[in-house]
Amino acid sequence: MNFPEKLYYSKEHTWAKVEGDTALIGISDFAQEQLGEILFVEMPEVGDEVVKDSSFGVVESSKKASDTISPLSGEVVEINEKLDDEPEYINEDPYDAWIIKIKIKDDSEIKDLLSSSEYESGLE
Repeated sequence: MNFPEKLYYSKEHTWAKVEGDTALIGISDFAQEQLGEILFVEMPEVGDEVVKDSSFGVVESSKKASDTISPLSGEVVEINEKLDDEPEYINEDPYDAWIIKIKIKDDSEIKDLLSSSEYESGLE
């Protein structure tokens, strides 16, 4: 499994790529592997607020449906529309197939997230 070091991770198997005051958010390689073939991604609307440790959508797979839990709070400024037509892209490249982009509300929340090595060691 792959856990890029430049990302932050949550215990709920989501990742955040922080770029200034915005963050791309998606699910980890571990999460997509556990889910199996992804068939549908439910996303919030642009302008919606997401709250750290709360659900912002659902990823449905051939095995089950799973809530996606936001690692950070903020306002949705973009959704990955590619996932509407190609939800399986998350299986192919979970770190390129981000789900939402948010404007971070409170950057102090970043310190609560895990590094790549911390996340990976928590999986063992």
